[in-house]
Amino acid sequence: MKTFLHENFLLQTPTAQSLYHDHVKNLPIIDYHCHLDPKQIAEDYRFKNITDLWLSGDHYKWRLMRANGVEEKFITGDASDWEKFQKFAETIPYTMRNPMYHWTHLELQHVFGIDKLLSPETAAEIYEQCNKMLQEDGFTARGMMRKFKVEVVCTTDDPCDSLTYHKQIKESGFEIKVLPTWRPDKSLAVENTTNFVNYIQKLADVSGIAINSFNDYLSAIKNRHDYFNATGCKLSDHGIEAFYAEDCSVEEAEAIFKKVYTEKTDLTETEISKFKSKMLYENALLNFEKGWTQQFHFGAIRNNNTKMFKAIGADTGYDSINDNSNLAASMSKFFDRLQTEDKLAKSIIYNLNPRENYLVATMIANFQEGPIAGKMQFGSGWWFLDQKDGMEDQMNVLSTQGLLSRFVGMLTDSRSFVSYPRHEYFRRILCNLIGNDIEEGLLPSTEMDFLAKMVENIAYYNAKNYFKF
Repeated sequence: MKTFLHENFLLQTPTAQSLYHDHVKNLPIIDYHCHLDPKQIAEDYRFKNITDLWLSGDHYKWRLMRANGVEEKFITGDASDWEKFQKFAETIPYTMRNPMYHWTHLELQHVFGIDKLLSPETAAEIYEQCNKMLQEDGFTARGMMRKFKVEVVCTTDDPCDSLTYHKQIKESGFEIKVLPTWRPDKSLAVENTTNFVNYIQKLADVSGIAINSFNDYLSAIKNRHDYFNATGCKLSDHGIEAFYAEDCSVEEAEAIFKKVYTEKTDLTETEISKFKSKMLYENALLNFEKGWTQQFHFGAIRNNNTKMFKAIGADTGYDSINDNSNLAASMSKFFDRLQTEDKLAKSIIYNLNPRENYLVATMIANFQEGPIAGKMQFGSGWWFLDQKDGMEDQMNVLSTQGLLSRFVGMLTDSRSFVSYPRHEYFRRILCNLIGNDIEEGLLPSTEMDFLAKMVENIAYYNAKNYFKF
């Protein structure tokens, strides 16, 4: 019987083991999409304790604690940090076969050098040891990034963000690039009249542009897009429920804008969809103009628990996978319009519903074009799919419908400074996939040099070349 998390964890064959240990294990990390707080990086934040580091803001963990019957006071409530950690430790044994079991112990092992399993019996000892180490040099926000050989981090930032901390980081001489990412979701969120009106006013303030019309609104958006570009931004990211591709003229957009901003009137579903479509298209034009890569995270249905949304807000663990019966037609229309106008930027599409993997993989193949290899990317398994089965499914589908060899690989999509073992997790799964195929005669062992370079590229070099960091 093999021990847990041994050196060949997830590597089932000698070839897989060689690919991982000899070729990708020590490569740097490019984390081109995450939700780290740039303020914590700028200030080189020192975490108060392991609860502050591990449980604060991590809705993955919160969902499992709730499933284990933990009361909300020990999750997002006013319980002490020790009590919250204790309840998490009580939950961990029940997470066996959930990826959280692997992630938790990979992080304990690689961040703190702790090989013991987290449980109620070991909780106090692990809590004390981690807290002691968090006071040492090398365990601050920047220290964690250095520990895992991080080379580039791209955060997620609203157009109204000042990017002050990104500037501070750059001016400090920090050797790891920390770049902003344009995330304009709120600029599309016209369905909530009050919030949208408030957002327009905030946008007017930061851009210095008086907004009285839709054209003014676009001017303010472009002003901020230019500002992000000047601050080093190279990517946009759009968290959308679906691909919005309705026809919407400037005149229609102006009428919708006036209705919601001037008249403070709620919109119809058709008006909402048209406005979102217009804004998604306008953002895509700006992305192409700057030579950015645009990312589309789609397929979530959010804030399903109204009671808890009212109590503790969004992004607290009450989201799930959505379905979309019109996905193929709308995605096709959106990309086809941009392609027809020769305005289609490099694009990464992250799918959240596994039943739509083949749909996405075949759709993006329609819009590949030279001279950019892998211009249209089927993004790695994300959120509910950033686990072993999800990663394997995504890579298998990409392999059958496109070029796995051109894939830009993994990212953390995380708010945690200790989520970097997810890159290791992905790299092991990748090497196991290719190694097993070689051992089974599905790939030629005579081409080991190319296959070794292929896993190196997917793990690191493809992203470095694609984004041109």
